[in-house]
Amino acid sequence: MQCPLCQTENLPTAGTCTKCSTPLPTNKPELGATISGGTLSEGKIPRATYAWSMAVDPPPEAVASQGEELIGVLLADRYEILQLLGQGGMGAVYKARDTELERLVALKLIRPELASNPEILRRFKQELILAREVTHRNVIRIFDLGQARGIKFITMEFVEGRDLRTVIRDRGKLPPDETVTIIAQVCRALEAAHAAGVVHRDLKPQNIMLDAKDRVYVMDFGIAHSLETPGMTQTGALMGTPEYMSPEQAKGMKVDARSDLFALGIIFYEMLTGVSPYKADTAIATLLKRTQERPQPPAELDPTIPKAISDVVMKCLEIDRDHRYSTAREILEDLGHEMPTSIRTIPPTMIQPGGASRALPGEPSKPKAALQPWMWIAAGSLALAIVGLSAFLLRGRIFRSQAGPHAPIKVLVADFSNHTGDPVFDGTLEPMFNVALEGASFINAYNRGSARKLAEKLPNPTEKLDEQPARLVALSQGISTVITGEISRRGDNYEVSALALDAASGNVIAKSEATAASKDDVLGTVPKLVAPIRKALGDATPEAAQLERAGGAFTAASLEVVHQYGEAMEQQFSGKTEEALKSFGKAAELDPNFARAYSGMASSSIKLDRQADAAKYMDLAMQHVDHMTDRERYRVRGLYYATSGNWQKCTEEYSSLVQSYPGDNIGHNNLAVCLSEMRNLPRAVEEARQDVQTNPNESAYTNLSVFTSYTGDFQNGESEARDLRQRYPSSEYGYLALAFAQMGEGQLTDAGDTYSQLAKLGEHGASTSAWGLADLAVYQGRFSDSVRILEQGAAADLASKNNDSAADKFTALAYTQLWMQRNAQATAAVDKALANSKEVKIRFLAAKVYAETGQQDKAQKLATGLAAEVQTEAQADAKMIEAALALKRKDTQQAIKALTDANTLLNTWLGHFELGRAYLEANAFAEADSEFDQCIKRRGEALSLFMDEVPTYGYLPPVYYYQGRVREGLKSAGFAESYRTYLGIRGQAGEDPLLPEIKKKLGQ
Repeated sequence: MQCPLCQTENLPTAGTCTKCSTPLPTNKPELGATISGGTLSEGKIPRATYAWSMAVDPPPEAVASQGEELIGVLLADRYEILQLLGQGGMGAVYKARDTELERLVALKLIRPELASNPEILRRFKQELILAREVTHRNVIRIFDLGQARGIKFITMEFVEGRDLRTVIRDRGKLPPDETVTIIAQVCRALEAAHAAGVVHRDLKPQNIMLDAKDRVYVMDFGIAHSLETPGMTQTGALMGTPEYMSPEQAKGMKVDARSDLFALGIIFYEMLTGVSPYKADTAIATLLKRTQERPQPPAELDPTIPKAISDVVMKCLEIDRDHRYSTAREILEDLGHEMPTSIRTIPPTMIQPGGASRALPGEPSKPKAALQPWMWIAAGSLALAIVGLSAFLLRGRIFRSQAGPHAPIKVLVADFSNHTGDPVFDGTLEPMFNVALEGASFINAYNRGSARKLAEKLPNPTEKLDEQPARLVALSQGISTVITGEISRRGDNYEVSALALDAASGNVIAKSEATAASKDDVLGTVPKLVAPIRKALGDATPEAAQLERAGGAFTAASLEVVHQYGEAMEQQFSGKTEEALKSFGKAAELDPNFARAYSGMASSSIKLDRQADAAKYMDLAMQHVDHMTDRERYRVRGLYYATSGNWQKCTEEYSSLVQSYPGDNIGHNNLAVCLSEMRNLPRAVEEARQDVQTNPNESAYTNLSVFTSYTGDFQNGESEARDLRQRYPSSEYGYLALAFAQMGEGQLTDAGDTYSQLAKLGEHGASTSAWGLADLAVYQGRFSDSVRILEQGAAADLASKNNDSAADKFTALAYTQLWMQRNAQATAAVDKALANSKEVKIRFLAAKVYAETGQQDKAQKLATGLAAEVQTEAQADAKMIEAALALKRKDTQQAIKALTDANTLLNTWLGHFELGRAYLEANAFAEADSEFDQCIKRRGEALSLFMDEVPTYGYLPPVYYYQGRVREGLKSAGFAESYRTYLGIRGQAGEDPLLPEIKKKLGQ
């Protein structure tokens, strides 16, 4: 037998490894017979619906999904999955029972793309072997590395408790004595790890657990380093969490134990004050503060904090690590404290400046640990947004990406110096360089518009991306390489040169020069200039092939076309979307075959919320796919399918993009949104989380927070939303995501306050606020309030020419009027909706209202139109309208068939809700109960039924009413509980026509 951790061969089939003491599998068979994929045991029905049983490992695709569907599964014939604890950058974490040793463990699956990388896996095993040597009461012990159907996982000590991030979030700040108690225990954990030669590298509140007795546990030692991929040191990739990085980590310098102590200082500061020591509006400002400024001492923020403690924090946060503490033991000494084993708080008398070291009772004093030098890591990434065609708005969400198996390289092309005196070269060469560089699949050109915005927030603000500001921006964004260049005129010739610089040091990585015989020939010099740079960055493609690909990457009829395109890109990313649309249009006029101009027009139209125009321009872009690079074809087709609502094809295109171009800057975020539209929310969350890990920016955090709540994980959704708000205080989505989570958690007053705050963020924020407040009113049965809010909101939208938003409000208004049994007003509202928008969703909701109010012809006409659409969602909507019309005819069987077909096309919350109603009308109570159960389990999706962030949680309460009727039909004694739940939500307002019926059933 081979050890699953250290790979030692020829071991016995039981016991532990003779080298690393890992418990060895026994291959003990599970009790009970396995028949047809189900396990028979006393008094239990065989699990015939599964293709696998508790007696065998699940199939690879089930393990790879890493979601709640693994609950109840037995991994490796040993670990019974009990509960999903959370998701991280490495993979899902579960509470599990070790059936061999009869103990609870935490089981962390390793994402397949990480486990399949031999270098990561080799280093990971080394780190685990080292980390296993760290045995301390404040360190979560790693047990072993296992495997199930090729999927790797690790098991570790299970702790029932809360992470420190949750504690800080819930309480704001902690008293000094309690803070020191916790910090002292973390110091003990670090002391033990550092003595064993293990540096954490990613210490943060999320990696610190507190149990019920406030005993502290530090986890995930060494894992950040083990996840580095080959070449990261050269490419500027980030290992560690940006908020807690030391200055040397951010600069790509050598890391040792003192980097952990800097992170500890940030945590210490936050616990005492409730705020970050480096709080700033932007990531670059945060980085600059960390590397150039000392934070304000905690005692100055809060005079109740003892100066001795404040001084310890400030010494941890010294920019120069030679001025920091050398060991965790020194921190304890300066606190005048050694952590007793049996107390939870420290008396103020124990907090003494410069106090002597005190040993634990019964524990001898230890010498200072000798720290071993550690590996190098590269510059950190505090990335904000990367935008362009590569980042577009779709129903208000911004798409982004992630990197793949080859270590991605981020490159920033700075402004080229134009010495020709001809303005046609201003901003013209740079976008061409971006495209040619991205001919290498692992190179990711950072958006220059985003970089320019960051340059405007430097200590010496500038609108230009000259070498110095470009390097500062690159340093803040984890960009390894900056490209600079210039163009000059010598007689009739044009001389162009380019330099690739290391962003941190300014050293030259590569340089190239080329001469053009005329102005028009300058276009042809770009591939020649880029080829040696790509080679220096690690592109092994033969130069001849590079020239061929780069040369075809950016074909345009003239320099003027490219110049217009460059201007359009600058305008788009400076927020001048109307001007950008015009500039893209001029480029298309100058060169009707210039595909990028059409995709740029589509991107601008989406941002302007002109969906019909976007679809038109995408059609034009697709007519010129032969003028695109392979990468651009994936991007444009993905955008095309997203614009047309073909989410299956959208998913396929972005999956192919990520596979073929792992360094692309939009793949994972776009893929996450496409998956959410397909209602594959666990995978959407996974993709969004990967995006956050690789490209931490506003859109990535937005998608992660919103999608997490859509899965029904409202607690973590709230946590992610608060994180989003802290990082991007002016983001509307921070408020919206928080309100969604609060609605799901039943914190309705808080949700109302959050929605109200949205109104302060400008015109669009006010429109979204009206949506949210109206939805909250419908949820609570305050129908009159909802009508008033929606009427005012729709009028404001029309005044600002936001017709699609007004149409959304009119359909919500119609839904509310139906609940008030005002059919005429409901019909009038959808008439207005259709007058302002012909979007699929608007037509579908209007048809439902027409069907409910007996206007079958109007409903059927809309259904026929939806059925003819290519989008799966439109076809599913048509089936639901067909079902609504069938129910009106009392044809329940036809309704059930149509709804079953609709759910086969697209598995939506609303489809299950309507199918439950159809089964109820057919007196098929068991089937109806199953459908309503689905709705309650998937209630997170009800937050925004169409996955467009328009609040629709008001659709949820009726589920409890219908569930009550179903369980009455089943003669279930618990039927009253469903009715009580409904009354608890809508009973207080007193406006709901269902209240008398429900109260009568309850005998009230």
